[in-house]
Amino acid sequence: MTPQDPGVYIPPGQMYQELRSLSDGMVRVETKLDSIGQGLTDLGTDVADHEARLRSLERGRWPLPTIAALAGVAGTATGVLALLR
Repeated sequence: MTPQDPGVYIPPGQMYQELRSLSDGMVRVETKLDSIGQGLTDLGTDVADHEARLRSLERGRWPLPTIAALAGVAGTATGVLALLR
């Protein structure tokens, strides 16, 4: 016959302290996650702002190559007319 295993006894005070410690850790993790979420929201706003700025700069640049091409065609046409006369 073998003696029965009495198990492990953890007093209620120690259980309460452990539970409080886990609860405090969870509060710290939740606080950090909230700040990370707010940072991501701010980052999304910044990215949208930068995207809008880049789009406006790109819209302002498109006429320059077109004007250069038209000036080249006009110069070529003027040169051809000068040779034919």
